[in-house]
Amino acid sequence: MKKIISYFTISALSLATLLTVGFSANTSAQSAIQQGVEAARGNGTPSTLFGGSGVITTITNTLLFVAGALAVIMIIIGGIRYATSGGNASNVTAAKNTILYAIVGLIIAFLAFAIVNWVLGAITPGGGAGFTNV
Repeated sequence: MKKIISYFTISALSLATLLTVGFSANTSAQSAIQQGVEAARGNGTPSTLFGGSGVITTITNTLLFVAGALAVIMIIIGGIRYATSGGNASNVTAAKNTILYAIVGLIIAFLAFAIVNWVLGAITPGGGAGFTNV
């Protein structure tokens, strides 16, 4: 048992030493790597994945805009169906359901927007500084 504990202790100390040496790498080498990455990135390629102008934020905003626009269109269609139902109970119920489901969809879209922004803010270092494609 003492041999196993000593092996684990030696392994942990060796790992700590390797990690310390690995993290104290030469900054000029890191700079050269960063310059290589910047040179390899094509023109027009986004450099941030998250953040205000990031790819994921842009895609999320576009999809939520489309969902919101569809919900508003469905509210209008439901209103037209309600106005033209002529008192028919089944048509009135269908129109009310259309409006109700459109409003529920709009609320879900707003909540999705809030949740996505909260998650992106939580995983982004510095609360919005953005990850890079490095």
